[in-house]
Amino acid sequence: MEESSSLEKAIIAAQAAYDKKALDVVVQEVRRQIVITDYFVIASGGSNRQVDAITDAIEEALREKAGVKPIGREGLDEMTWVLLDYGDLVVHIFQPDYRSFYRLEAIWNDAPLIDLEEYGVFQ
Repeated sequence: MEESSSLEKAIIAAQAAYDKKALDVVVQEVRRQIVITDYFVIASGGSNRQVDAITDAIEEALREKAGVKPIGREGLDEMTWVLLDYGDLVVHIFQPDYRSFYRLEAIWNDAPLIDLEEYGVFQ
């Protein structure tokens, strides 16, 4: 399997999140702001169970379609904020209160958002 680009992996992750009914899915290009990764995928799930389902779906999609596994996984015990680290891609799956509190999109507000509709990702 040919290695996918970091953007392709971000799109795969965003689609997998949408497929599990994640809310407010965004892909943010942070390569100019952060030297350790290229993209953030940020999504919300309304409960521990939904955050878990979104996490599983993203991991499965990236494993099957891009041939990658996370090099780090955090937050799996609480399921309020799960972080999946793929090196060039970091996925954040929040419950809404935690997403509002940490406001990652606002912290990196000078990082461009990717137009997911342009890549065929729809909610």
